[in-house]
Amino acid sequence: MTQAQFQQVLAVQQELISQIADSAARLHESVNQHYDHIHPYSVHLGMVADTVRQYGHEVCASAADVVPMMFGAYYHDSMEDARLTYNDVMRTARQFMYDEQALVATEIVYALTNDKGRTRAERAGERYYAGIRQTPYAPLVKLCDRYANSSYSVHHSNEANAHMRNVYLQELPHFIASISVATDDVRYRLPEALLHDLRALL
Repeated sequence: MTQAQFQQVLAVQQELISQIADSAARLHESVNQHYDHIHPYSVHLGMVADTVRQYGHEVCASAADVVPMMFGAYYHDSMEDARLTYNDVMRTARQFMYDEQALVATEIVYALTNDKGRTRAERAGERYYAGIRQTPYAPLVKLCDRYANSSYSVHHSNEANAHMRNVYLQELPHFIASISVATDDVRYRLPEALLHDLRALL
């Protein structure tokens, strides 16, 4: 899909996407979740969604997939952090989309939900990354999530953010390899421009 086509679909669906964004913000507010301990969690969700807006055209296969991609961006932490189940996410997605689109959206969220584990490595191990690689648009949304977190850590100077910037830098080769898929199916690809910008950022 061209960037102009992608942006046109976003414009047509803007009211619906705004409703999804508001719904996700309310969800995370309901569990008192914050970003960097100071911001509403919607700040992070908006950063991820904005990254999908900017780069998503490179991997979008059809106009029907645009809203599911945006839902995945806004709801990607809903199971992990806001205690929704898979069926909860599906029910929510169906409020905004047809069943086929809702399935695409829910699978993205499910794929991006960390496994149970005591450490960062256990929570994001090979099984976790395999699920991302097997799910349409999950590699894109995961990369947008990492870009958003990396950008925040670079531009906000406190000890925790400086630490996370170094973590993201050290993890970068393994992270990119773990979400990369060798396929002709555009839905599993990573936007080249976003990969370039993430490397340059870190």
